[in-house]
Amino acid sequence: MQKAFEKAVLALKVGEISDVVDTDSGAYECSRVQEAAADWIPQTSRLFRDSATYTHRPLPGLLLFVLLLQLFLLLHPLGSPGVDRFSFSPTSPPSTPFRDTPKQPPRVAATTATPATMGASTSTGNPSPEEQEQREQETLASASLALPLLRGAFSRSSASLAEALSPPPADFRSDSPPVPPHLHGLVARLGPAIASLFFSDVGPAGDAAGWLGFLRGFNRCCARVPASQSLALLLRVYAAACADAGAPCGLQFHPDEDGAGGEGKVVGELAPGEIAVLLWMCWVMAWSGSGPGVSGGQEGGGKGEPVLLPDVTHLVLSALVSAGAVADDAGVWGWEVSRGGKGVKVQEFTSWVLSTAAGLGNCLSRYVQERFRSCAADPVEERSVSTGNTSSCNPDVYLLTHGRAWAISLSLRNTLSEKFLSASVIGMDTEDLLYRSSVHGKGLSRFWSCVEGYKGPVLILLSAFSRSGGDNVDADQRWGIGILTEEGLQNKDTFYGSSASLCSTYPIFRMLPPSGKEKNFIYCHLHPQIRVYEAKPKPVGLGFGGTIGNERIFLDEDFSKLTVRHHAVDKAYQHGSLIPNQGYLPVEASVLDVEVWGLGGEATRRQQDMYKKREDIFSEQRRKVDLKTFGNWEDSPEKMMMDMISDPNAVRREDR
Repeated sequence: MQKAFEKAVLALKVGEISDVVDTDSGAYECSRVQEAAADWIPQTSRLFRDSATYTHRPLPGLLLFVLLLQLFLLLHPLGSPGVDRFSFSPTSPPSTPFRDTPKQPPRVAATTATPATMGASTSTGNPSPEEQEQREQETLASASLALPLLRGAFSRSSASLAEALSPPPADFRSDSPPVPPHLHGLVARLGPAIASLFFSDVGPAGDAAGWLGFLRGFNRCCARVPASQSLALLLRVYAAACADAGAPCGLQFHPDEDGAGGEGKVVGELAPGEIAVLLWMCWVMAWSGSGPGVSGGQEGGGKGEPVLLPDVTHLVLSALVSAGAVADDAGVWGWEVSRGGKGVKVQEFTSWVLSTAAGLGNCLSRYVQERFRSCAADPVEERSVSTGNTSSCNPDVYLLTHGRAWAISLSLRNTLSEKFLSASVIGMDTEDLLYRSSVHGKGLSRFWSCVEGYKGPVLILLSAFSRSGGDNVDADQRWGIGILTEEGLQNKDTFYGSSASLCSTYPIFRMLPPSGKEKNFIYCHLHPQIRVYEAKPKPVGLGFGGTIGNERIFLDEDFSKLTVRHHAVDKAYQHGSLIPNQGYLPVEASVLDVEVWGLGGEATRRQQDMYKKREDIFSEQRRKVDLKTFGNWEDSPEKMMMDMISDPNAVRREDR
């Protein structure tokens, strides 16, 4: 098409109109407008290979389309700037269509200089390295705690970070195992150890460099890192606090050999007593920030209110059994922390924490955040609150003790962890106790009358002892197991449930989450109200895992016998023994006590109350009999039969 236009244009003079030119795109008429200029040939050769410009007019059939296209191009120019698609003037440089536009000088971005303050850069587009690092640290810190709270905590605690990070004074006590004498000194040195390890380069509150150092230290101990790294930081704090307090500690910190500024690694071995002290230190961290008023104590350096520490023997024994320091046999029942024995290496302890008590690594970051939050709120008011309002000195009377509740909270990674953490500090609310066999009576019917209609997560705790000794488990030894389900119980003759976990609560703590292979989590079956003949009747009782008739845990209808089978029969829960020295044969035990705790809160309890009231109304309606529905007694056939029996010779008139 371009060759045909070139030949037609070059053959014309200015003002002449050519004949019809037949091209691939249609037939056109060409007209010569002006002579070509030699100096414009290089600029226009890429378009036309000739400096001569031309205009083309379509035949009348395409005239309307061309006019509309020209109007559109006038409003929205296309192509290269300064080139007109329909007319081109070789005597002037290319410009916008139908008008010449003078050249404009190139635009230069305006910059505004601002005076430098506190090390800020003079250009907003190029921040200084300090500003860039501060922005990155603030972004990282805001993911853990709000920046206004951090600024308030920095302004109020920069003068004495060690005091702000110290837990409130208290008199810690424990019945079993006994509290070592160096525990109070270690807890008192907890704040200075954290301040020296992470906030050593923090300056005054008005200094920008001090704020940057504060953010660096906060992110080092509170930023989101792998669980193994957060546990290593906790062990570093524990080792530093023990060194300052003069407490025995088998841990050593080895910095990086290359000096790159890394965190290094912690090596050594933890004795059973040291594991118990470490666990108590972590519980004190949780205790100081869980309750709304746990931030005070007696002023003047006193020990404060007495606080009962939880029993951590089952956790210490779990770590020792996991590392192979203690055998999982009959000796675990008489084992005590004060006895001592073989310790656990740091690598083995880390593996146990990651598999059993994953929440232990978050204790440090949670503690620092809670201390800064309380410091930014009102430190004077927080210091004036007594610790006795939120800590309980009463002994544990339920199966869900403070120590077992804390162990369960460490093993969970969902919202229920906060519920159990609060229970380990201030105890469970008695209104959440749905059923207790020693109070409500034993039996599946009594159990069901208390838990029916509760549509929320529940924790079932069982305490039992073996009836007779043997290869599987020793006789007259108590042990406890638990079942945690996130949904309520239902009366069905089949297994149901979406998720649940098994746990061994005493004497060794173990948590067995779901395996994901099957969904035979819960089996709860009562006798039907209308009984019919069944060739193979379903068992009546509570079951967890396994299959019907071969459950991993089964509690009979009378709540008198508990059967625990080997994990080989179960694919719903992960493998692991629930009883010390458990073999392959089923273990039959006598039930001592059963507890059911509701974890759904007040709203779930309210729904259960409404359900029970509705069921009571239906029961009352079924008990009442309306005699009017049976008609008049005088006309009833029953009265006629009674009269005939009483005097059969009486003359009676036949109704026709």
